[in-house]
Parts: sequence; structure tokens; C-alpha cells
Amino acid sequence: MPKFIIERQIPGAGNLSAEKLKSISQKSKEVLCILGTDIQWIHSYVAGDKIYCIYIAPSEELIREHARMGGFPANSITQIANIIEPLTAE
Repeated sequence: MPKFIIERQIPGAGNLSAEKLKSISQKSKEVLCILGTDIQWIHSYVAGDKIYCIYIAPSEELIREHARMGGFPANSITQIANIIEPLTAE
């Protein structure tokens, strides 16, 4: 199944409290339960004014629906073509 990186522009994201991040996570999980098992949230990186999320889903459209239902921005959605890491060099 395709893997995607989603860029969410959220001013001050890097300064959000643990409670606010928990609330965002709970809302995302709530929406994922409604959408079913075709879409999975792997993890997210919070940096500066953005949150970068890694998802597995059959389509970009399903990711956009998750964002719409959760009230999250999805400023950019890009399908991941490949993953490289230190072991790739060996």
C-alpha cells in the first residue's frame, strides 16, 4: 500500500503544549476509527510551524478526507517513492 508524507502548516506547531498535541492525536485517531483500516497513521514530526505526518493509505483522496473530517490542514501530500537510511549505503 502507498506511503505518504503530509505537510501540515500550523503556526507555532513546535511550541504546542503536550496537552494540545495529545488533543490533536486523539482527534486524528477518532477519525481514523471512522474511516476504517484502509488508512494508517505511522507517526508525525513536529518542527517549527509545521507537522510532517507519515501515513499509509490507498489514495491521496482518503488522506484529504481524514484531514477534512479532523479539521487539520493538509497543505502538501506526497507519495513516498523510496526510503533510504544508513543501511542503504552498505
